[in-house]
Amino acid sequence: MLTSKEQSILAALEPRAKAEGIEVVTIEVVGSRKAPTIRVYLDKPEGIAFDDITAAQVWVNELMDELDPFPGAYTLEVSSPGIDRPLRTPEHFARFAGEDVYLMTTQPIDGQSRFNAVLAGFDAQANAVLLDAESGRIEVPLAEVKKAHVKGKIEFR
Repeated sequence: MLTSKEQSILAALEPRAKAEGIEVVTIEVVGSRKAPTIRVYLDKPEGIAFDDITAAQVWVNELMDELDPFPGAYTLEVSSPGIDRPLRTPEHFARFAGEDVYLMTTQPIDGQSRFNAVLAGFDAQANAVLLDAESGRIEVPLAEVKKAHVKGKIEFR
């Protein structure tokens, strides 16, 4: 799911994040090679507040300066995962069971590579994400997941 560059950034940030009581949900590197943007999504069990993100921005920036992941300039964005929360780890897929999700695979499974379904959970023995789609239960090997996120809902009252 993560590129080698994203994985190396994640590995550099996770120890400090853990010490701060914060989870690095995921890392995204987007944009052009000459001007990339590094997006760092953070969360806490009780939800992350603006003040938490502001404080994390300082140490994330310091670690990125040490790591120097790209020659030249890049943009760093530190934020919450938002309502369309990315899903990356087995723990994410287990924790958000019952939620509507969008999942894209690296190659087709039963002729399909994009799924809008209910997340049924994670099967640790099979190392697979379980989806309940209109066509029935779908088992997606974790290694085949290219991208996945919760489909956020906004309720109006």
